[in-house]
Amino acid sequence: MISHYKTAKVQTKTDAMTRKMLACDGGLMMVEVEFHKASDDPGFHSHPHEQIAYVLRGKFEFIVDGISSILQVGDSVYVKPDVVHGAKPLEDGSTFIDVFTPQREDFQII
Repeated sequence: MISHYKTAKVQTKTDAMTRKMLACDGGLMMVEVEFHKASDDPGFHSHPHEQIAYVLRGKFEFIVDGISSILQVGDSVYVKPDVVHGAKPLEDGSTFIDVFTPQREDFQII
């Protein structure tokens, strides 16, 4: 499967963020999450998927299983399945790439 950024489908678009589907096939999914503005809300959640997040732009505070770390461009974090985690964008336009396995069935294309 070849995916082109220009034709990436938007999954979620709110005042706070935009999530785009970059690629998915087999048991993997890759999405880009851009936060339009800094926020104090880490959006804590958990899911049964393994996840790796890679910071593409800006700066985030990632909180994974109660442990907080500041991640900047080039940094990444691994999240085990069912672990409570969240991320606060610390700069406007902060963006990360998420990779999930298995694919997130709850992410719908709009």
